[in-house]
Amino acid sequence: MYQLSLTHPQKRAFITGAASGLGRAFCLELAKDGWTIGMADNNVKELEATALEIEKAGAKTLLFPLDVSDKDQYKQVAADFLAQAGGIDLLFNNAGVGDGGGFEEYALENYEWMVGINQMGVVYGCYYFIPAMKKQGSGHILNTASAAAIGCAPTMGAYNMTKAAVVAISETLYGELMDHHIDVSVIQPTYFRTNVIQHARGGEIVKKATRMFIEKSGLEADTVAQEILTRAGKKELYIILPKDARKMWQLKRLAPTWFRKKVKEQFMAAMNKAMRRSS
Repeated sequence: MYQLSLTHPQKRAFITGAASGLGRAFCLELAKDGWTIGMADNNVKELEATALEIEKAGAKTLLFPLDVSDKDQYKQVAADFLAQAGGIDLLFNNAGVGDGGGFEEYALENYEWMVGINQMGVVYGCYYFIPAMKKQGSGHILNTASAAAIGCAPTMGAYNMTKAAVVAISETLYGELMDHHIDVSVIQPTYFRTNVIQHARGGEIVKKATRMFIEKSGLEADTVAQEILTRAGKKELYIILPKDARKMWQLKRLAPTWFRKKVKEQFMAAMNKAMRRSS
């Protein structure tokens, strides 16, 4: 049993992006401990199919079709979940999209789209659920950022800035909420097997390069979810994984200018390889 399940015996979780990838993996892990899980996703068909699997694994599910970038819809969904579950113990702001493109080549509409989902989706989740956690005097917030917030590779400006914002939001809340006995963790993984680029707008080269990184990682979503839940149970603020990501974080702090150059070299080499594959 996870420590989170012992710390929060009522076991009420709300998870965005729950129909697939890391969100689905989280649901499956929490189901083993018998959590009540509010599963939110904008893909209703996939959400319903995944919920059946989660229920078989031992969870009670509450389903919520949700576009996390829609603040009015999110407000209603949060109210509905709290009414049905009677409170919230774990908020997992996980929904997100991945994409890339040259800074001035990536359409402004795409920046707005990315910010709406990756950044404001986290803001809305925290904004609407923190009052309930404060009233309870307990809770844990898990925000999905990315190692991209550390690496800030070229051609990934929109994604990098939204994930860096999630880190900043989480650090801010960590300080604000500790006196209310509410824990905060920010997740910063490197690539692992997920469908984060399924809605990418930056072109085929970006998709091919991302797939190369994913394939090279060898990491599965369930392995990532297990480590995150274990470390969240220890109340870690920064959940950076795997080991290579933690090394990257340390190198950036020790030699930031050298690190910037190495990131560019490695990322551009991968992009060139992807371009050769596509030709």
